[in-house]
Amino acid sequence: MKLFDTHAHINDNRFDNDRADMIQSCFDAGVEYIMIPGVDRGTVESGVALAEAYPNLYAAAGTHPHESKDFTDADYEYYKELALHHGKVRAIGEIGLDYYYDFSDRDTQKRVFVRQLELARDVDLPIIIHDRDAHGAIMDILRNEGKGNWGIFHCYSGSWDMAKELIKMGYYISFAGPVVFPKSTSLKEVARQVPLDRILIETDSPYLTPPPFRGRRNDPSKTQFVAEEIAVLKGMDANEFAAIAYENGKRVFGIE
Repeated sequence: MKLFDTHAHINDNRFDNDRADMIQSCFDAGVEYIMIPGVDRGTVESGVALAEAYPNLYAAAGTHPHESKDFTDADYEYYKELALHHGKVRAIGEIGLDYYYDFSDRDTQKRVFVRQLELARDVDLPIIIHDRDAHGAIMDILRNEGKGNWGIFHCYSGSWDMAKELIKMGYYISFAGPVVFPKSTSLKEVARQVPLDRILIETDSPYLTPPPFRGRRNDPSKTQFVAEEIAVLKGMDANEFAAIAYENGKRVFGIE
C-alpha cells in the first residue's frame, strides 16, 4: 500500500528517542511521503530541518491557533521567506481556530488566521486548516476574507454540508484516526460521501491513534488504518483507495 501521511508532527518531542528508526519503519510499511506541519516558529524550523534530511519529507510553515497569541511580524516574514525560497516548504499551516481549548483569545486567533491567509495568497501555497469547535467562525472568515485561498481541512470534523461548500471553494477534506473510531458514525458518513479526487488521509501523529492501537503513540505507519476504513466505507479495494489519496496528496502539495 502506497501511503502519503499529509499531516504528522514527527518533530514532536515524543519521537526524540527513536525518530530515525520510526521514520525508517514508516517507509518500510509503505509510507512514501510525510508532510510536517508547523505549530510555531520553533516547530517550523525543526520540521524544515527534517525535510532537508529526507527526500520524501516536506514541511509547512505556520502558527497554530493555540500559539497565535505569540505570533509576531518577524514570524510572518520568516514564513514568507521560507515559502518563497525553500523548496521543501509546500504549505502554510497549520493555521485556523480552536474554540475548544481557547489557549489564545478568539479575537487574536481570528486576526492571526486572517493574516496567514494573506500570507498564503502572497506566496501562492495551499493552507492547512485546524478547526476545532469553530466551524461557523472559520467558514465566515473563509467566505469573507479567504477568497483566493485553497488547501486542506486537516482532521476534518464538520458536516457533509460544510464539506460540500469547502470542496466548491477549492479545499481537500482530510481524515485522521477519528474516522476509524467505532462511535464516529457521522464522520464515517462524511468520508463515504467526499469525492475521491478531494480526499486525503493523515495521522496527526503523535495524536489520535486509531484502533487497535488506542492509548499508544501514533506514527505515520498508522495511515494504513485510515485508508482501510475509508475504503470499506466506499466499498473499494484498500490499495486502490490509498493510491488515489496518495496522488491527491502529491497534487495538493505540488510534489512531482
